[in-house]
Amino acid sequence: MPEPRYRQVSVEDTPYYHCISRCVRRAFLCGSDPLTGFDFEHRRQWIVDRIKLMCSVFAVDLCAYAIMNNHYHIVVRINPAQVAEWTDEEVAHRWLQIFSGPLLMHQYLANSDLSRAELKCVAALFATWRERLADLSWLMRCINEPIARMANSEDHCTGRFWEGRFKSQALLDERALLACMAYVDLNPIRAAMAKTPERSDYTSVQERIEQPDSDSLVSFSEQGSDTLPFRLKDYLELVDWGGREVKRNKRGYIPAAAPPILDRLQMNAAAVLKYLARGDLSSPVALGPVSMLRAFAASIGRKFIKGHVLGNRLCPERA
Repeated sequence: MPEPRYRQVSVEDTPYYHCISRCVRRAFLCGSDPLTGFDFEHRRQWIVDRIKLMCSVFAVDLCAYAIMNNHYHIVVRINPAQVAEWTDEEVAHRWLQIFSGPLLMHQYLANSDLSRAELKCVAALFATWRERLADLSWLMRCINEPIARMANSEDHCTGRFWEGRFKSQALLDERALLACMAYVDLNPIRAAMAKTPERSDYTSVQERIEQPDSDSLVSFSEQGSDTLPFRLKDYLELVDWGGREVKRNKRGYIPAAAPPILDRLQMNAAAVLKYLARGDLSSPVALGPVSMLRAFAASIGRKFIKGHVLGNRLCPERA
């Protein structure tokens, strides 16, 4: 039985999450379907545009993305403190970019005279919307539902388009974040859809290469709370290194010029390559050092979560 989302997400432990949504029955989301001959390539841009729009509306920053044929990946950073800084009017403005909203709210924003009971209802709406604008489940819902409607309309069909729920994975430290972002950006290379990161269409790594100052992605810097905790140059070296060495028949091969960032973060190159080369297997609820996995399990009310072996290999405890 699937775990409720509140037992998978704890922003107090980490703001970083890796999310995956897959089409039902693994039907074609994007690309060219060889069985039917239909070309759904244009849908990739639908998804990229929707992801960026929702991240601009929600208190969520986009770290990485990759749009595949039957699923997509995103890595996001949730920022509930940002919502607390927004005025009620800004909260309403953001929410009304997505939903039409009740008449009562429109009357309030138009400075109509409202009764005390009506003002109480408006205040409750502000509180609800403020909470939702920093909620991972609402973010994914607002990304997926319009895409499903557009795809079903184009396919002249009805019914479920996405699998039951999106999958989420908490990234508990900078090593887990770094490995997961590279894993996401290397998806097209692992799937033989591209040969190099710069030719991996509809990925964040291609966008970072072509638009280093893109304002739709979280920037890189070793300093600053609003940036990713490593340099762009180091990250691109890691992705290029991983892209060259990710080979299903040679997992664990260590090239001579492993990126220095692995040494600085105390990451074993063989473990990183094995992780980058893994298929889309079921991911553990969280990724990070074992001590942080145990603390995260306690935070979300679970006795144990899987991933200790992977955590030990990829994010060993620091001395």
